[in-house]
Amino acid sequence: MTETNRPAAAPAEDEPDLLRDQFKQLLRYRRLIGAGVGIGLLGGVYLGISTADTYVSVADVVLRAPTDDPFNPSLAPDKAINIGSERQVALSSSIAEQAAKKLGVADKDFAALRGGLQVTNPPQTMVLRFTYTSASPKEAARRANGMAAAYLLKRQEALDVTREKMVKGYEAQRDPIAKQLDEVARQINSMPAGTPRDGALSSRTDLQNKVNTLNGNIAKLAALDMTPGRVTSAATPPGAPDGPGLPMSLALGAAVGLALGLLAAWVRLVFDPAPRSEGDVARSLRAPVLGYLPRDRTGGGPLLAAGEADPRLAEEYRSVAFRLAYDSRFADRRRLLVVAPRGSSETAAAVAVNLAASFAETGKDVLLIEADLRTPVLASQLPTGAGGRPRWSQLPGGGAAGDPSAARHGDSDWPDGRQLVVDAGESGAFDLIPGERVRNVPRALTSPRATRLISEADSPNSTVVVLAPPVLSYADALALVDRVDGVLVVCDPRAVHRSDLARIRELISGAGGTVLGAVLHTPPPSEKRGGLGKAKGAPGTSAPDAQDAPDAPDAPRTPTREPAGPEQQAPGDATDTVALRTVRTGRR
Repeated sequence: MTETNRPAAAPAEDEPDLLRDQFKQLLRYRRLIGAGVGIGLLGGVYLGISTADTYVSVADVVLRAPTDDPFNPSLAPDKAINIGSERQVALSSSIAEQAAKKLGVADKDFAALRGGLQVTNPPQTMVLRFTYTSASPKEAARRANGMAAAYLLKRQEALDVTREKMVKGYEAQRDPIAKQLDEVARQINSMPAGTPRDGALSSRTDLQNKVNTLNGNIAKLAALDMTPGRVTSAATPPGAPDGPGLPMSLALGAAVGLALGLLAAWVRLVFDPAPRSEGDVARSLRAPVLGYLPRDRTGGGPLLAAGEADPRLAEEYRSVAFRLAYDSRFADRRRLLVVAPRGSSETAAAVAVNLAASFAETGKDVLLIEADLRTPVLASQLPTGAGGRPRWSQLPGGGAAGDPSAARHGDSDWPDGRQLVVDAGESGAFDLIPGERVRNVPRALTSPRATRLISEADSPNSTVVVLAPPVLSYADALALVDRVDGVLVVCDPRAVHRSDLARIRELISGAGGTVLGAVLHTPPPSEKRGGLGKAKGAPGTSAPDAQDAPDAPDAPRTPTREPAGPEQQAPGDATDTVALRTVRTGRR
């Protein structure tokens, strides 16, 4: 079996387009980015001020290992000296105490003396770099040189102590052997020639060799060059304070703050469930975005006038209608269901009404059906006139849809054959089937009369637009999907989640329908202000729906209206119409 209803695929996007789209989404979080830049600037100001009176002086010391031949390359200095250990020695308290004595630093300033010193080792060198930070350039240079000199002096003392200990150790071994050698020499002088004398002579030779070896070791230690190192670069008073300066600090702070702001915006974007672009909506619905309604500048006034209130808004509705008219999936059946995801369907009602006017402008016979039987308001919000009954109003057997005898057979009260005509001015006229509160909404929406009403689109040059309640709040829209097929989703991308759009697509596809596209909009002005203006009594609007007034049982119900302006006339017969100057939305 060939699948006839298939959801529209999401438009393919190149990677550069996705990157541009994501960058535009990041720019929506201007507050986070601005906060990051502000924090960075504050950090830059603090850095610039804190380093304005800070001076750094550097002294370099190259280390040497004790050697008897400085020109012998066989012994590598890095094998004899552990540079990491020497760095820790240079930072030790003993070096600081030695420097404090030489510099005349009081005991109370001893901690500050150690705190200003930093010792580093450039890679692949035997150099210790003494860096000292102070509030005075001369003091920084003096203390850096003092710490370097104290380290060299302390290292010299440590090497001398080591040599003295080794010399004493060799002497302690040599003295007993030397005494024994003297004793053997005296014995040889008094011994006659023979075997005992030869043995004594051999023993004296061995002892003499040991003494000579120990004396050679002592002489070698005495000949060692014990220089611990030398200062290759003495510290000098710096001519400028350390730090990048206030202008550079501000620039660095702004750059770091911008990076932090962008990172925070990216994290916020990753965890934001709402679609922040048309691409996100298209990918979630797998259907294109047909239009984005411009921001209402009328402060909650008319959403559509004959080019008077907001021409941009009227042109956007015409553009959406044009795109739908040339969609092959809609052109086949010309049945359009307009729904909102959840919450208020105020904007969805405006889209349905204005699309009906736009289709009427192209010369089509348009029928607008208000299938929102829970909160019907179009009849009370639109200036309408009574029209003739549609062809489907005659039930089998000759009874009219509004006849009480039909109700006795179990048929619902809606639709009851009442049809209103709306004159959209220069756009033309279209018919309206107003909604009405009923006891059993599902039965009314799935009744044979509702099916025959929607099938009006099968007539040549006819188009049916159906307005239903929010699809995620009620199942009313899903009951109409299999007869309407084409669905238009009207939503505010900031107030809906991507998961909601995906769920709408799955529900509509499962019910046998197709999402033709989406119309995006900003929050209605009434929601921004926290309330809705009262439409009743406003210029250009009609009185409440006729369903609120009592009617005769056998007479067809027609809406009653109050005079609303010089351009409107009281309805007379069924051929009277009222010029549509503005289309307003009510609370839904």
